Amino acid sequence: MTDLRDWSRHSPYSDPGRHAVLLDDVPTDIPGLSAVARNVIVHYRGSGLELPASTRNDIHSRWLAVMLEIDQERHRKPLAEPRDPTDRVQGCCRDHTLFCVGVLRQHGIPARSLVGFAGYLRPGYNHDHVIVQTYDRETQRWVRFDPEIAEPTETLPTPHDIPAGADASFRTAAEVWQGCRAGSLDPHLFGTGPGSDFAGMWFIHNYVLMQLAHRYADELLLWDGWGAVSLPGGPPDSTLALIDDIADLLIAVESAASPADESRLDALLLQRYGDDERLHPGMSVTQYSPYGDRPLTVPIARGPGHGNSHAAPASGAPDGVSL
Repeated sequence: MTDLRDWSRHSPYSDPGRHAVLLDDVPTDIPGLSAVARNVIVHYRGSGLELPASTRNDIHSRWLAVMLEIDQERHRKPLAEPRDPTDRVQGCCRDHTLFCVGVLRQHGIPARSLVGFAGYLRPGYNHDHVIVQTYDRETQRWVRFDPEIAEPTETLPTPHDIPAGADASFRTAAEVWQGCRAGSLDPHLFGTGPGSDFAGMWFIHNYVLMQLAHRYADELLLWDGWGAVSLPGGPPDSTLALIDDIADLLIAVESAASPADESRLDALLLQRYGDDERLHPGMSVTQYSPYGDRPLTVPIARGPGHGNSHAAPASGAPDGVSL
């Protein structure tokens, strides 16, 4: 079986740095943890609030250590103590998830992020989304939860234990890609919102790559570009077979029938991720912007040993990272 210790060690992204003591005091039960995540981070476009333009660049804080630094500069108090919503760190589902993953790993609990599409946020549409997977040692299974959903809803009655499967209310990017390629799903119903240009096959294609990266501790921003990531108008024919293959492997490892199968498939997928330069970020990524700002080339350190053995090809925070 995949060594669960791999998922309970920090990646460069989830490492809290000098603010580790703050995470020690955060509860690890799913409702309590999710509440603290929402207290620290406010969704930059989904909150319904008019947030300060002066803090909008919070959304590019790719490292948990930087998010915590921003929070403490503004509040200087434990993470569970209430913050005014407009003074919280601006972020998105990826950031709520990274916060929860960081807390769980800080407590030695296996956790990782899962990239896909949620059908429970808007009727008739499937929004791009990132949720948490944590391993429940008592039931010996990976539990999925959405830290942004505080209470059960009609469309998501179990936000703290979300069902898995291609027909579930949350589908992984790989499941959506496979369904669209087979013609059973409409790709125009998957993206950032109805009528958005950030939807369809090119977007789903990129989210398969994002799902792969997040599984192996490269918990990248949702607007990062690297390798085989496609621009609008794609995806190119040259990468269709590659994404088909990766999607099949991601689905297979998530639904493995036995620990032995999971371990074998995980080793195969991790090797593919590390060996193929189209799949993993290199020394830099292209950071795009949901605000339409010009793309930036952002250098990232790369290399093994950043505290997570699954992160051999993973990127790390640049030396001297600062706000």
